[in-house]
Amino acid sequence: MTRSVSIAPVRKSIAVKAPQAHAFEVFTSGLGRWWPRKATIGNPPLKMVVMETRLGGRWYEECEDGSQTNVGRILVWEPPQRFVVSWDINSQWKPDTMVSSEVEVRFIADGPDATLVELEHRNFERMGAEAGASMRKDVEGGWPGILEDFRHEAEA
Repeated sequence: MTRSVSIAPVRKSIAVKAPQAHAFEVFTSGLGRWWPRKATIGNPPLKMVVMETRLGGRWYEECEDGSQTNVGRILVWEPPQRFVVSWDINSQWKPDTMVSSEVEVRFIADGPDATLVELEHRNFERMGAEAGASMRKDVEGGWPGILEDFRHEAEA
């Protein structure tokens, strides 16, 4: 009998002083304006980060040498409420579609000029127990700073 491993998702949220549609736009099509340059899986230095804002669109990095590295694909696209993207990165921070986890981001209006942004990074068990636990630990520590960078840009 095969025993399946379950690894708890990482859940983070942040309040943003910006309308829902603006927060969604900054997080998605504006990703390149705020994503931290040091958080790259490609060949540094990082030139830009792009999210193709449509179902099936890519989330990718372009480095200064012209190379592109896929981070994931948009699996669910429901502007301005939410999107889900695959996270095609393994526990060694290399592209790998065989162990994709998922990131869901929800944008919940909290009045005309405020939005609660909820992020869930899940399905780490697809990487296996040890690798999945390692990735979960890494993103548990990484998402808070990344969300702060997003909030700063959305409120600018």
